[in-house]
Amino acid sequence: MEEIDRYSRQTIFPGIGPEGQRMLGEAFAVVVGCGALGTVIASSLVRAGVGRVRVIDRDFIEYHNLQRQLLFTEKDIEDNLPKAVAAERHLREANSAVEVDGVVADFSRGNAEKLVEGAGVILDGLDNFETRFLINDVALKLAIPWVYGGAIASSGMTANFLPGGRPCFRCLVASPPRGSTLTCDTAGVVNAIPWIVGSLEAAEALKILLGSPDVSRDLVVADVWARTFESIPLATLTGDECPACSGTYEFLEGKPRTRVTSLCGQNAVQIWNAGAVGMSLGEIKERLSALGPVEGSEQMIRFPVGEQELVVFYDGRAIVRGTRDEKLARSIYAKYVGM
Repeated sequence: MEEIDRYSRQTIFPGIGPEGQRMLGEAFAVVVGCGALGTVIASSLVRAGVGRVRVIDRDFIEYHNLQRQLLFTEKDIEDNLPKAVAAERHLREANSAVEVDGVVADFSRGNAEKLVEGAGVILDGLDNFETRFLINDVALKLAIPWVYGGAIASSGMTANFLPGGRPCFRCLVASPPRGSTLTCDTAGVVNAIPWIVGSLEAAEALKILLGSPDVSRDLVVADVWARTFESIPLATLTGDECPACSGTYEFLEGKPRTRVTSLCGQNAVQIWNAGAVGMSLGEIKERLSALGPVEGSEQMIRFPVGEQELVVFYDGRAIVRGTRDEKLARSIYAKYVGM
């Protein structure tokens, strides 16, 4: 009786119904990234009764996250909880009937297949392109639908990529953007836009899990400040021959594009991003100057990040000083330079 009452407003909707609710209860969804997008997505899926939800994230919670990451609280920060652990706890409290699996890990080529194996859908709660290309590869290889989403400043977009037909994500974006990219830490974000994009992602995931014919085949683009909403058919955006569609999974099986190395004898980690060669230090310095003091020259810039220091070089290298933790270094690099 409790389960019938919990989902009553959902099962009277013709697109779901009692049979659809049963199907959702047997489904498995994986959410990669538990920031602003991921918290909305995971909360929506768990509350909708998707039977098993795995949430993957490598980061801890910071105070500035609370402005937009709706699963977390100040108590989680006081307890020094990783995002995946806090998310699992709060999601279980929201719906104890759902199996919630919070995984504290960096989604990588070494664990990607294992983490998504058996899933009915993969959802993007990320803030970097490198991992999205990895999701695209593993989704194609294992024939799993995935839902892309991104949000920055006041705008965002989302699209579904289904196995067995073009385009895939790499058809639309041939390679990761070269050089520095905007992030929430440098461009800011209006909290409404990840909530909107995350809700759209969750709705599409439900349709995918139900086998609905109403699954979107458009790229949806929205801007909450300009109050614009646009739907662009994916078929009109398909590019030239795509290696991923041809079965060449460079991000899953090829050589790593980003190398992370702990520097011997130093409390520092070096990151080398192949796509960042020739990056504009002036552009990065201008963006970081709005956040704090930046020092440097034509060859490099230095920027303090709490107890660490980020040093970015013109040739694409970066060194995060003050830590030997490679995951922390990658997180700082992604936030302030962009992967």
